[in-house]
Amino acid sequence: MKMPLQTESQCGLQASEYRGLVKHTGGCHCGAVRFEVWASADLHVFNCNCSICTKKQNRHFIVPASRFKLLKGADNLTTYTFNTHRAQHTFCKTCGVQSFYTPRSNPDGYGIAPHCLDDGTVQTIVTEDINGKEWEKAVKEHKTIRDMSKP
Repeated sequence: MKMPLQTESQCGLQASEYRGLVKHTGGCHCGAVRFEVWASADLHVFNCNCSICTKKQNRHFIVPASRFKLLKGADNLTTYTFNTHRAQHTFCKTCGVQSFYTPRSNPDGYGIAPHCLDDGTVQTIVTEDINGKEWEKAVKEHKTIRDMSKP
């Protein structure tokens, strides 16, 4: 089941949820897709070695859906799924860049590509390798991943 994207007219966060977060903006290469995401300035990024993440060189951090807002380009997105079809690999129809997606591990959140964020809001990035080749075991044993999409 594909999660509906929040558009600019929708507000996701309560005032108390903004504490310690900064508003990052970003998008695809051609600019057709733009988004904002509320997250720490110090990002915890996952480097997964599953088949699709390896092919795409996908690195991402995960946020709850309430902290993500699509500003423009909903009609310019297309989605690829495989295997369980739970993960929604969303990318721009024009330039092919995946700036965010719905991860299988956190279908109630979004995986954001830090390299698609605009300059100026990220202070540090810590990258952690995840054994996606043994995906079920890795997610089961990794509490951080399971909880990242929780507000």
